[in-house]
Amino acid sequence: MTVDGYCDERFHGVRAAFERNFTDLADLGASVAVVVDGEMVVDLWGGHVDPQRSTPWQRDSIVNVYSTTKGMVALCAHMLVDRGLLDLDAPVARYWPEFAAAGKERIPVSMLLNHKAGMAAFRERITLEELCGWDGACARLAAQEPWWEPGTATGYHAVTYGFLVGEVIRRIDGRSVGRFFAEEVAGPLGADFHIGLPESEHGRVAPLTDLPGVGNGAADFTASLPEVGRAAMGNQPVSSKISNLPAWRSAEIPGANGHGNARGVARVYGVLARGGELDGLRLLSTEAIDRARQPQNSGMNLVLGMELEWRLGFQSNVGGSYGPSPTAFGHSGMGGSCGFADTDNRVGFSYTQNEIRLGADIDLRGYLLQQAVYESLSRRGA
Repeated sequence: MTVDGYCDERFHGVRAAFERNFTDLADLGASVAVVVDGEMVVDLWGGHVDPQRSTPWQRDSIVNVYSTTKGMVALCAHMLVDRGLLDLDAPVARYWPEFAAAGKERIPVSMLLNHKAGMAAFRERITLEELCGWDGACARLAAQEPWWEPGTATGYHAVTYGFLVGEVIRRIDGRSVGRFFAEEVAGPLGADFHIGLPESEHGRVAPLTDLPGVGNGAADFTASLPEVGRAAMGNQPVSSKISNLPAWRSAEIPGANGHGNARGVARVYGVLARGGELDGLRLLSTEAIDRARQPQNSGMNLVLGMELEWRLGFQSNVGGSYGPSPTAFGHSGMGGSCGFADTDNRVGFSYTQNEIRLGADIDLRGYLLQQAVYESLSRRGA
């Protein structure tokens, strides 16, 4: 096992923690990146892209980060709010008239972002081919009734989130959310992150694999959920095996199939962590960042069956998973990936990996890395 990349000497503890992820926690392949006040201070990768551990993870290796993608989608929505094109308090139907069907005419856009819309799952099972067809998937959601009365409860919109928020973006801007992100965020920032991966980039993908000995981790996890949770996770095909198929990689499934590495994710969150601007490029206003990180709800999540707190399109810093600052915000993905922004310390962080581990509230691999980041910052400030 070899760890490559750059690490500022002030953050040598992060490199040591990353190496221990492989030696002590048997991580397969991964990358970690840290941005402080706009400067990339850690950009490391290591391990292997295959479970046989024969092919090393490369600098430009990328991986499906599942729901870490949702933070990128939320950013696109908040950019439209900043431009005066999207009103989060307006009904979704103002921008997407067909969505008014089945009693959904009053659901505000904000409920799509904070998971209170009651649209957490497709009512009927959907095939991979159907899931990869944008218009058909959105038409299904527009026609169906909510799973609960909108606004009365929270339930994680695991896969539907990307279609719901993404279609609002498309109706306003004319571009798909994947194209919007590529042209407005990834391209200008030079961030290696994609929602809808071009076929020419498939060769760089580190395939996802489940932790040996647990079988199909996604199926095991889904079986333990409440009824609406089983629908949210099970009415569409989501597993490491499915995620390695070319059709999944190429489609835009913005709640779950973003592909990138820690460098790309941390670059985006690093901009948000310093007020939304870097090198003359402004992604968001400071007012938009303040709005995005305002707590929206807390309590029992009807889908995941656990206590969670949400912000407007982002996850809150529950249990210290995003460092010591209570106002840090970001998004994590099934199996271990994560990215977050800490505006108090001007830190952007990301960890991405190709071995799926389920069952823990906080994935230990990423958690130990962010702990090492703040230990390094503390020593630097002493």
